[in-house]
Amino acid sequence: MVKKKLKKLYAKDALEFFNQVMVEQPLLPFLVPLVLFAWFVERWVVPFSNWVPLLAAVWATIQYGRFKRRTAIEDLNKRWKHLILNTTPTTPIEPCEWLNKLLVEVWPNYMEPKLSKRFQSTVEKRLKHQKPKLIDKIELQEFSLGCCPPTLGDQGMRWMTSGDQKVMRLGFDWDSNEMSVMFLAKLAKPLIGAARVVINSIHIKGDLLLLPILDGEAVLYSFESTPEVRIGVAFGSGGSQAAPGMELPGVSTWLVKLLTETIVKTMVEPRRLCFSLPPVDLRKRAVGGVLSVTVVSASNIVRNTSNELGNRQSSSGGSTSGIADNKVSQTFIEVEVGSLVRKTSTSKGPNPAWNSTFNMVLHGETGVVKFNLYELDSGGVKVTYLTSCEIKVKYVLDDSTIFWAIGHNSGVIAKHTELCGQEVGMVVPFEDIRGELTVSLVLKEWQFSDGSVTLSNSLSNGSPSQLDISSKLQSRTGRKLRVAVVEGRGLAVNGKSGKCDPYVKVQYGKALYKTMTLSHTTRPVWNDKFEFDEITGGEYLKLKCYSADTFGDDSIGSARVNLEGLLDGDSRELWVPLEKVDSGEIRLEIEPIKNDFNGDLKSSSGRVGATWIEIVIIEARDLVAADLRGTSDPYVRVQYGNKKKRTKVVYKTLAPYWNQTFEFPETGEPLILHVKDHNAVLPTASIGNCTVEYSMLPPNHPAEKWIPLQGVRSGEVRVKITRKVPDLEKKTSLQTDASSLGKGHKISSQMRDSIKKFTGLVDEGGDPEAMSLALTEIEGIQDEQDLYMQQLEREKAVLLRKIQELGSEILRTSSGPPRTSY
Repeated sequence: MVKKKLKKLYAKDALEFFNQVMVEQPLLPFLVPLVLFAWFVERWVVPFSNWVPLLAAVWATIQYGRFKRRTAIEDLNKRWKHLILNTTPTTPIEPCEWLNKLLVEVWPNYMEPKLSKRFQSTVEKRLKHQKPKLIDKIELQEFSLGCCPPTLGDQGMRWMTSGDQKVMRLGFDWDSNEMSVMFLAKLAKPLIGAARVVINSIHIKGDLLLLPILDGEAVLYSFESTPEVRIGVAFGSGGSQAAPGMELPGVSTWLVKLLTETIVKTMVEPRRLCFSLPPVDLRKRAVGGVLSVTVVSASNIVRNTSNELGNRQSSSGGSTSGIADNKVSQTFIEVEVGSLVRKTSTSKGPNPAWNSTFNMVLHGETGVVKFNLYELDSGGVKVTYLTSCEIKVKYVLDDSTIFWAIGHNSGVIAKHTELCGQEVGMVVPFEDIRGELTVSLVLKEWQFSDGSVTLSNSLSNGSPSQLDISSKLQSRTGRKLRVAVVEGRGLAVNGKSGKCDPYVKVQYGKALYKTMTLSHTTRPVWNDKFEFDEITGGEYLKLKCYSADTFGDDSIGSARVNLEGLLDGDSRELWVPLEKVDSGEIRLEIEPIKNDFNGDLKSSSGRVGATWIEIVIIEARDLVAADLRGTSDPYVRVQYGNKKKRTKVVYKTLAPYWNQTFEFPETGEPLILHVKDHNAVLPTASIGNCTVEYSMLPPNHPAEKWIPLQGVRSGEVRVKITRKVPDLEKKTSLQTDASSLGKGHKISSQMRDSIKKFTGLVDEGGDPEAMSLALTEIEGIQDEQDLYMQQLEREKAVLLRKIQELGSEILRTSSGPPRTSY
């Protein structure tokens, strides 16, 4: 029996050896007949010496030794890999001085510009949502990480294992005094002016984890725990109207907190960032996308009874407060991408199935899709948060997309799609309880800053004009955006009244407009069009949808739209899902147009093709006395629909003179003037109001009149009202006379004198009333300056139009027959 086993073992070993020799010596089949022929000659024709068989035996012995050595090495490598992956948590420390030397070489010209650009966009987004109380507005002016790179693996690096994946762990120490990050901050009231905040040094120390995924096509990186963060902050003045260069209380602490929170929320375990290594760089920057999310089902949902999940308020007011029973009844999933939230229907049992599909909007080249699991009690009243999981999405520069999530035992689930429209299925474990969620993701489109859009496979494989479209992008200076709010669908209904009377507020920059209000419909059709002056810097178009109600309008969702990459002559039509609600979408049509100087010369954006109202509040007389001293401090608040403006305050008089101009896009609403008495301590007192009639005025013909005030025994206001129609507007004089120049110098002098007066009050520790009056005076001068600038813009537009007409006339008259030389 033993002999038979030995024979089988030897036969198997001999067969493996023969196969290995055949692989390494492919000419051996040709040598065998040659050896047999030589043996025949030696045996029957001419005898050779006995060294030939000996030489063959030596050669066979050498080949067999090489084969056994290679087999032993492969066996040792397998055992070492098994030992590393299953028994030993970390490998020995490996030196990485070479890595820091390489980093020093590539940092200034390659890594620093890319990282500075990427971190700058992240910081700008965070600044829009967080700022200290002393700062009214803060703007990032300069961002440079400096020429000093961080030190990686100062004490060496180790390889660890996370499930079946290898993770590199190395130290991260960045101590730089050469960085320059500058902010310009506008101080909040009661302070005034601007200040510069400069970050000139940074210190970050922690342990960095690097995890290669997708066969080396991308690397996930994160800190093992919250790193140590310190920054150096310097303060300076912000210009001619700036606060002195002194430290602003709380700003340094706020910046450290902002930086630490950003790191913790983005790249501290288990949250990881992705660095892609594409083979091709198409040099396109994604600014948004549309992602279709299908929540398929969940399996094996069981609560963890050993660990309480902690209290967390759900969107419906529920909370978790120590779960004792591990059975799950009715559950639903809340899909969250930023502020956009959608909910599935409820499903029963530990293996619920939903099969709900939602279209989600991504802002930027990355996005996080979060899935929150909630339980609904048997009565359908109490909602309890159970757990969550998330999937991250990232655009890769070779026009592909990466999806990744946290797997079991802190592992990684990663998928890669080369084209838009490809479906990706993922099974993601929940974070705090047992169970898995099955979802299906389809990236429908990527939108790029050059105006191109990747929609599907056919478009991705289409003509190469998509890659070269950036060269056709014209300057956005002087353009307008025509936005049409067309219709809505699936809008939310008021839970108490069961009604929906929707309207939409559209905001772009400082311009804010409102559609008409429609009654009793969840599928409204507005078809309202607005025009906005285009703003550079990635300004979003903001939508807020409301349902009108007697006791206060209810918000039924909001959204924001990225307007980058719009080309002249192109239009974009899209359905925008509403955020912060369960359902609802708004259909928009967006079209960029050039400024037409022959047409609309309005100073601000407004309704397409509409006229506008210009009213000049000149003066008043015989006003009633509102103060005990027998005088008043009157000003006029002009109300036109939802828009309100006010004149400056004229102190201690019953016959004030304002001479201020205001403009409103005509909507047919009443134009009401409220004359009030200014008081810095007590509430303002009304000293009359009146309504200005303008509907019967002929176009572009000003009407000046005295209007008596209502609700008081005496008082009149002198106004000049004009209905401006662009197509019928009379030609404006092309000459800028000395009076207009003198007006500009007068406004500048008034502004300087007012600022000097306010600065003197601050230095002397003046009373709050005097300082408030000085601030009001500055605001009035600033309003007058804005109106003057609007007038200059209109005159500039007319002048340019006249220059164009003159050039055309010169070309027409000069295009005659050529003169004959004598």
